[in-house]
Amino acid sequence: MLSPNDKKLEKLDPFYRPSISKQKTSVEIINEARNALRTVRTQRPFTPQEDQRKLFGPASSRTPENRPPSSFRLPEYLHSPFPPQPSSPLPWSLSSKKTVESKEMVMMGDSMMKINGICLTESNAVGHTKSHPLQLTYDGGFREIKEQEMFIGTALSHLRSGGDQGKRRARASSCPTSSDLSRPQTKTVSKADLEKKDTEAEADEVFWTTRILPILYEIEKEENIETVCAACTKLHHALEEGNMLGNKFKRRRVLLKTLYKLVDVGSDLLNLKLAKIILALRERRKNLLNVCKLIFKKNEKNDSLIQNDNILESLLEVLRSEDLQTNTEAFLYCMGTIKFISGNPGFLNEMMNKGAVEVLVNLIKEINENTKECGTCLPNLGHLLVQVTATLRNLADSPLARRKLLGTSSLPQLCTVMEQFSGDKDICTNIARIFSKLTSYSDCCAAVANYSRCYALFLNLINKYQRKQDLIVRIVFILGNLTAKNNQAREQFSKEKGGVPSLVSLFQTFHELDLHSQKPMGEGAVQKAPSEVEDVLVKLTRVLANLAIHPGIGQTLATNQQVVGLLLTTLERKSLGECEELVINTTATINNLSYYQVKNSVILDKKLYIAQLLLKLLVSNNMDGILEAVRVFGNLSQDHDICNFIVQNNVHKFMLALLDAKHQDICFSACGVLLNLTVDKDKRAILKEGGGITKLVDCLRDFGPTDWQLACLVCKTLWNFSENITNAASCFGDEDTDTLLVLLSSFLGKTLDYVGYKEPDGRAQWHDDCPPPVEAGCGTDKEASERMYPKAMK
Repeated sequence: MLSPNDKKLEKLDPFYRPSISKQKTSVEIINEARNALRTVRTQRPFTPQEDQRKLFGPASSRTPENRPPSSFRLPEYLHSPFPPQPSSPLPWSLSSKKTVESKEMVMMGDSMMKINGICLTESNAVGHTKSHPLQLTYDGGFREIKEQEMFIGTALSHLRSGGDQGKRRARASSCPTSSDLSRPQTKTVSKADLEKKDTEAEADEVFWTTRILPILYEIEKEENIETVCAACTKLHHALEEGNMLGNKFKRRRVLLKTLYKLVDVGSDLLNLKLAKIILALRERRKNLLNVCKLIFKKNEKNDSLIQNDNILESLLEVLRSEDLQTNTEAFLYCMGTIKFISGNPGFLNEMMNKGAVEVLVNLIKEINENTKECGTCLPNLGHLLVQVTATLRNLADSPLARRKLLGTSSLPQLCTVMEQFSGDKDICTNIARIFSKLTSYSDCCAAVANYSRCYALFLNLINKYQRKQDLIVRIVFILGNLTAKNNQAREQFSKEKGGVPSLVSLFQTFHELDLHSQKPMGEGAVQKAPSEVEDVLVKLTRVLANLAIHPGIGQTLATNQQVVGLLLTTLERKSLGECEELVINTTATINNLSYYQVKNSVILDKKLYIAQLLLKLLVSNNMDGILEAVRVFGNLSQDHDICNFIVQNNVHKFMLALLDAKHQDICFSACGVLLNLTVDKDKRAILKEGGGITKLVDCLRDFGPTDWQLACLVCKTLWNFSENITNAASCFGDEDTDTLLVLLSSFLGKTLDYVGYKEPDGRAQWHDDCPPPVEAGCGTDKEASERMYPKAMK
């Protein structure tokens, strides 16, 4: 990632080509050498796996009385449409008594018919047939059943037609037009169609009698559960083969009654097999709800059974095909089971292959559209969204799922949910968990960053749930990801009204919580994981550091007394041993703010105090902490008072010692501080202490061939040191001079043409008209105030 001066830097001459036309400040030189946007990683907030499978976990904001239960007792026969008598045998094993008497007489009036001596209107005729199932006799009652069904069907048809076929009126699907009125209302059915229909019906009856009834008889007579389960599997295959699944099957209700009675056997395996068949028969409303509850109740210890019987496909089909508005509660328990399944890594591939992501995204779209159109959500929609978003949270770990989420425009849909259900903390937390996973990847991060409305949504949640740690820590983690990888995100955030004040307010809130949550610990404290409050501060300081790269926000923060005060207080109270990541992020934020040489900068006003705080980092054994402290000194050492502080406190000796670290970033940062020190003629002699010249030459030798930016910085430091040189050997020493000649020659790719004359010992001497030494910028103009070490934090 590049700073605002990228284009200018790209056009600069190589470091080995001296420019006589313009003298450059030390900050410009360092900026030319390296535009270091070094990133610091932070861990994604940890979400423990729930030990119990419930619709809503222990962290849910829902009270028990305001949410559907996760445990319940299933009603007897799951609200079977044919409530059987407790002592009645299975329906197909009733006596072989003929049922011809069912059709003994019929009397039809305008809207009445009589069956078995009972007078019925159309409405209670339907109810009568529902409450009195057709008797099924396995031993030869096939013809009578058929005749009875045809008889009742004809009678009901007569009732619905008004009793007189000649007086029937066709029901229009919409308001009729004149052309509709003139169009014939009867449909002519050809003799071939009738014959085909009769043939198909006869084939279905034969299939039922020869294939289905024997299996049902086997299920009735068998007492071994495993054998009954195997028979259920065979039954499902037979129904599928005979095209008898769905809700159009003639014998469907008789079959359902039989299946419902088997639920009481109490076998988990059998219940799941029954549920799979019942779902395939397309039950509706209350019965669909109870079947979904049955599967939900049996899922806790039966992942392998669910996987082996492919129940997942049946559940996804419910979400695909059933109506959301009339089956919202059934969807809830269906999604609850899918959520638990998604938490098992063994199901991920299966869920991807069966289109789970697409199904869930389409469901979210439907909920969004419904909520937008109606203005209010249907009952249980919020509860359902908790299950859907929790499932997507589990799936987001899969690379394939992430690609599908990007390909289905799901991110804007999730933001819309967050906007429409902003008052539901559980939903918002789940979506924040999804985004915290997705934005850890560059392509997903860019997709979220491009959705400009997300910043306002995140800020709204910060203001709404400021003390809800589990949600806030994820929101600031997401903002940290966006602002670390995308300069457009920083620009967009800078335009959001109240953005910076919201972050400052959040910083103050959690700083106070931290003050009251624990006692300060010393430097010798044992390293431990950050507390929940500290974790928010870790993520928040990271956001501030990344936002500070944007000039508008950076200057605002640098002049904000509250922000700088909170950062310095954090450095005062915390040690690397107590909370390493918070200390490092805080120092990095101060480093980025120290770049802005602006009027009223609180950083510059407190520069000596900051330098004093940094000393404890320099003497630690934490390399990351040392590096951050050196980087801050690199920016602050533009100031004369800081240079004096460095020498007076022997910090320069520490910088020279760091040149031996064999760590390129450490060497680069330390060399930057030494370069600023050598601007002052009185301080150039410090390079001779502790073999400073030799250390710089060693850095040039070790890193120069592969790191031209570090090589450039070393050369310019030596250039400042050698002002008014009369003899190279006396300046650098014989051995270091020889090494320099070889290195510089190799970097140039040709033999050096030395200017001037040679001493009797053959050493080269620099000519008097060589370019003058580099002067310090001191922050007097825009060019001199360019950032030395701009960076973002991952």
